[in-house]
Amino acid sequence: MSTSSSSQTQSLKIGIVGFGTFGQFLAKTMIKQGHTLAATSRSDYSDLCLQMGIHFFRDVSTFLATDLDVIVLCTSILSLSEVVRSMPLASLKRPTLFVDVLSVKEHPKDLLLRVLPEDSDILCTHPMFGPVTGKNGWRDLTFMYDKVRIRDEATCSSFIQIFASEGCKMVEMSCEEHDKAAAKSQFITHTIGRTLGEMDIKSTPIDTKGFEALVKLKETMMGNSFDLYSGLFVHNRFARQELENLEHALYKVKEMLVQRMNEEQGQERLES
Repeated sequence: MSTSSSSQTQSLKIGIVGFGTFGQFLAKTMIKQGHTLAATSRSDYSDLCLQMGIHFFRDVSTFLATDLDVIVLCTSILSLSEVVRSMPLASLKRPTLFVDVLSVKEHPKDLLLRVLPEDSDILCTHPMFGPVTGKNGWRDLTFMYDKVRIRDEATCSSFIQIFASEGCKMVEMSCEEHDKAAAKSQFITHTIGRTLGEMDIKSTPIDTKGFEALVKLKETMMGNSFDLYSGLFVHNRFARQELENLEHALYKVKEMLVQRMNEEQGQERLES
């Protein structure tokens, strides 16, 4: 789809909770598409929001009382529960679509179903990209979503269209399916990168292409916050098993190497 297709859907009034790096990243494209934005955050982003044409609210009650179609939760994984539970949800004037964009999915789904008003719609999503991978556009980058509780199909479709119109690869799957797959892919990728960081690997004058890729992986993963990485572990019930699988695999590879070394040394003794 071309970006022009975004003009065929309704212009949304979108509020962003947590206006850090990722919230700002999403906001730029939403503004470009003609949506009206508001934001609230623990830190004061009023000057930046003024530059971007976004209304910044220091007071969360006033933010929630604004006539918003969608509220996007852009907090960290570890702080989501505290942020959502502290929100004065009685300030909402009408049924609202809540969207999370966290890198784990069962955790926000369960939390939002427990805490939000019954008339609030819930869309759990994971844009599988960020400010680095998405800096030159979102085409062919994956956007996962799960329509957890949707009554207002028009608003939900218009929000999803934000990503479809940018050319994202749209993947609808359950939160459980996402967390199973992400534990095997995203969490393991972060873990390998973090492990290489602990080993302090560096480029050498004789790097192979494979090693260059490992150095790049280390640098990319170490560039992410430890809060993000630990959140992928603490709030994805499938990650623990994958970490054990990785430990077992490393032990198995080491055993194979030691066995081969012993065989070789035994052969050398026989020949001498």
